[in-house]
Amino acid sequence: MTYDITAVRAQFPALKAGSAHFDGPGGTQTPLPVIEAVSDALANPLSNRGRRTAGERNAEALVRAARQAMADLLGADPAGTVFGRSATALIYDFSRTLAKTWSPGDEVVVSRLDHDANIRPWIQAAEAVGATVRWADFDPATGELTPDDISAQLGDRTRLVAVTAASNLIGTRPDIPEISRRVHAAGALLHVDGVHYAAHSHVDVPRLGADFFVCSPYKFFGPHLGVLAASPALLETLTPDKLLPSTNAVPERFEFGTLPYEFLAGTRAAVDFLATLDPGADGSRRERLASSFTALEEHEATLRGRIDEGLAALDPITIHSRAADRTPTVLLTIDGRDTTDAHRHLAGRGVDAPAGSFYAVEASRRLGLGDSGGLRIGLAPYTSGEDVDRLLEALSDFLHTPAPRG
Repeated sequence: MTYDITAVRAQFPALKAGSAHFDGPGGTQTPLPVIEAVSDALANPLSNRGRRTAGERNAEALVRAARQAMADLLGADPAGTVFGRSATALIYDFSRTLAKTWSPGDEVVVSRLDHDANIRPWIQAAEAVGATVRWADFDPATGELTPDDISAQLGDRTRLVAVTAASNLIGTRPDIPEISRRVHAAGALLHVDGVHYAAHSHVDVPRLGADFFVCSPYKFFGPHLGVLAASPALLETLTPDKLLPSTNAVPERFEFGTLPYEFLAGTRAAVDFLATLDPGADGSRRERLASSFTALEEHEATLRGRIDEGLAALDPITIHSRAADRTPTVLLTIDGRDTTDAHRHLAGRGVDAPAGSFYAVEASRRLGLGDSGGLRIGLAPYTSGEDVDRLLEALSDFLHTPAPRG
């Protein structure tokens, strides 16, 4: 299996600007097939969904194609695939809907490893109905969140557990299948934030055991929107607040207002592009995706090894991404230096690696980094060995630049 990084990079017009992008965890650059799909959707007749006019039929086809594409990507049922404005918006919507089934004294478990989008909506929904929030902690020394950490918070009144499949801050990938087994044994539902995970791993929602799985296409080459996957049978049991004339069919009952058809076209194209990362793959789209993610993981693991080795030689740097199983995402701090200054220095040399806590504020605080976080280095499918060399050279240059006085 050969990963053709030159061919991959040739599909991204933004790379012509010359920057080495390590900001993928915040959103990837966009390949030509996605750009063209969005443009084509807008260039052709488009209207509200229906069967009579060309515009109606085009809209209907775009929705169906996007649902099937995301179902293929996630190993999910297209009839349980919900589109929303963002992952955060979807989690807020579902937290309010699920809270209708909770009573005072019921319990919701959240984790300190998570992005705040998988924490605050559940806390606020629980508070609104008098439910109790319990916190699962992670080990800041190792970055690990274990099934035992989740089990310690489960009880007879646990109704839902919200946990990430991969930390967007330090890359930790908890053992979601085992967490799912324990959560379901306690009679609770499992909501998995897969936003960071889906950009680096071949997703299989049934294998993970997630009752709800959310992700964001713009983390893997697509437009800015969110997707939630669940079983249609589970969605049938939930009743969201919605407009009276809008359909009550699943999954449409959870999609409020007109869908962004052009973005759905881009989402389908993004999934199709992911399936080409292994050009030798064949079979169904799902099978080609599996092969392509295997090739991608090998590519990213090789580059991550080079980064880890290079950073280890830079003494003032502390690495906070330490879990045994993690994405190619590295959070670092620099003794005696502000990582915001490092971000600025790198940007001046055409290396995009941002600093902050990236909405994972609970994780940042647990690591002892307060709300400031650190410098985050994230790999993407278009990251090259040359990009890694530029990153390490720019970091070394920063460390040899005197800190500003005062």
